[in-house]
Amino acid sequence: MTQQGVRWTADQVLALAPDSTSRKAGSKLGTADPWSGTGSSREGAVWGLCEGSGGTPYRTVVDTADGTGPAYRCSCPSRKFPCKHALGLLLLWSGGEGAAPAGRAPDWAEQWIAGRRRTQEKREADPTGSGSGPADPERARRRAERRAERITSGATELEERLADLLRSGLATAEQSGYTLWEETAARMVDAQAPGLASRVRELGAVPGSGPHWPARLLEECALLHLLDQGWLHRERLPQALSATVGARVGLPTSPAGPPVRDHWLVLAQYDTPDPKLTTRRIWLYGTASGRTALLLSYGAAGRAPELTLPVGLALDAEVSAHPGAGQRVSLGEQFAPPVLTGTRPPGMTTAEATARYGETLRHDPWLESVPVTLDNVIPTPAGDSWQLADAEADTALPLTSTAVSRPGLWRLVALSGGAPVKVFGECGHRGFTPLTAWPTTPGEAVRLC
Repeated sequence: MTQQGVRWTADQVLALAPDSTSRKAGSKLGTADPWSGTGSSREGAVWGLCEGSGGTPYRTVVDTADGTGPAYRCSCPSRKFPCKHALGLLLLWSGGEGAAPAGRAPDWAEQWIAGRRRTQEKREADPTGSGSGPADPERARRRAERRAERITSGATELEERLADLLRSGLATAEQSGYTLWEETAARMVDAQAPGLASRVRELGAVPGSGPHWPARLLEECALLHLLDQGWLHRERLPQALSATVGARVGLPTSPAGPPVRDHWLVLAQYDTPDPKLTTRRIWLYGTASGRTALLLSYGAAGRAPELTLPVGLALDAEVSAHPGAGQRVSLGEQFAPPVLTGTRPPGMTTAEATARYGETLRHDPWLESVPVTLDNVIPTPAGDSWQLADAEADTALPLTSTAVSRPGLWRLVALSGGAPVKVFGECGHRGFTPLTAWPTTPGEAVRLC
């Protein structure tokens, strides 16, 4: 993923860690002491032998030039990707040319690297991954119709349950407990509507969650009712809004329209785990198109997704948008390996950020937040919370409770030191969640999540 001689920073390497434990363990292995036989190739592979608890050192190799993100191989028994040895090797490599000098890979590393190269060539030759010719369009149409019927049945049942709740009164939601919501969510899963199931589970967490919970529950019920009605009457909606409704309900989407080639800055990357799936969100900004785009990648529970693009890189690549009002794209052909860049996205005021969120809600009423970059803001205390205040105006954005509880808040405060900074994050009805920040003076991006 990187050109020979263009080395990542330690922060960019540690951004690959699947959790804080791996980050800490990998940092301890980022020195030369436990390593031997280290080297790197012009094509972007790094390898080395790391001393372990046994008599045989662990063989570790990383392919940073793979088209879908860094790939890792280590003989250790860890089920984490990357493991602590891969992180330590990359940290050692990031320290300079002498730590992993250019050379020929040993046989054990070369065999794995060559296999990765062959896999990438096959992927480029068959981008769809089908390997078996075109799909039967009639069969696909019938399958889509059957799924639509199941979702319609589920949405109709959900409407009945919402009506029962309103008839009996919102107070009964607290008395019923979470079991009722989980049963309803399971019915939506059976109806092949995972988006509805997710929103139902969120409803179940609202009763008894603090002051004014009945008002919040009513708001969420109204949004869920709106989504149900949107699905049940989707044939009356404009095409873009109908696509948005389908995506919110849980229909899979494929890229549509011509690909857009640009130099894409990697603005942020973070994972959202749940018991069954880890979702990785990568925000990109096109320097020529001025477009902010979202890459989604998934991994099984407990395993990090494969696609990894550390913050601070830029890649010359094509992306294709998914239908609907969202910013989701799929990564297409890459024309050069990603490189480090000092380019920053343009910013806006806090007032402009809230106006952008309001405008976007017209096209997607279920949107939790929008990506924005704020210019010249200062993190300041606000009662028992924090906010980002405009340095040149009497306006501010409150931080979300999630942002306030993260260690990244204190990195942001330290970076600012009372001076204005540029901050990229997500702005929504709960407030602003900072993800990356830059000092006003020249300097590298600071990851906050």
